[in-house]
Order: sequence, then C-alpha cells, then structure tokens
Amino acid sequence: MNLPILISFAVILIGIYGICRSKSIIKSIICLNVIQTSSILVFLSFARANGDDVPILRPGSGAMVDPLPQALMLTTIVIGASITALALMFSIKIFHYYGTLKWHELKEKDG
Repeated sequence: MNLPILISFAVILIGIYGICRSKSIIKSIICLNVIQTSSILVFLSFARANGDDVPILRPGSGAMVDPLPQALMLTTIVIGASITALALMFSIKIFHYYGTLKWHELKEKDG
C-alpha cells in the first residue's frame, strides 16, 4: 500500500474513535464529516493511475485516467454537504426543544 491510503485509513479510524468518545451532537457531526472526507480520499487514491494523463489537460496524448471516480466523488461531496446541513438543522431543533446537545442529558430527559 502507499502512504496516502494508509493516512486516509488512519484518519477514518480517528473519526470513528471521535464518534465513540464524543459527548456532543456537534462533535459527532464533525467526526462523521472527517470519516466522509477521508473515505473520499481513499477512493480517489485507489482510482489513481501512475503514468496516465488527466483527460482535460492533453486530449489524445495516450493513456488517460478514468474521470468517473472523480465525478462520483464530487457527487458524494455535494450529498455529504447537504446531509451535514440537515444534521446541523436537526441539532438546532433538538437544542431548542431539549435545551442541550449532550448525548447523556438527552437520554436522561427523553427516557
């Protein structure tokens, strides 16, 4: 394996650890964003090809990198941003209803 893939997997593990240890909804949302971003980096690292050109720069110059993974990851970024906005909106509603964003306090108030 090469270094970018290992670093991306390490960041995914950091995000998972952050979700397990977070006491706040906002911190959990941030950790989910870290996991999403690093999984995008893992996917793009696997899709990279050595010695191939980017299709936009020099058309017809030989072997080209497939642009489909980049297009899929752009779509993933847009969907991830909208999910993050939705999660933050829900956290605002939870704060207005319960008065807290701490997981353990929410569990005590609801249950």
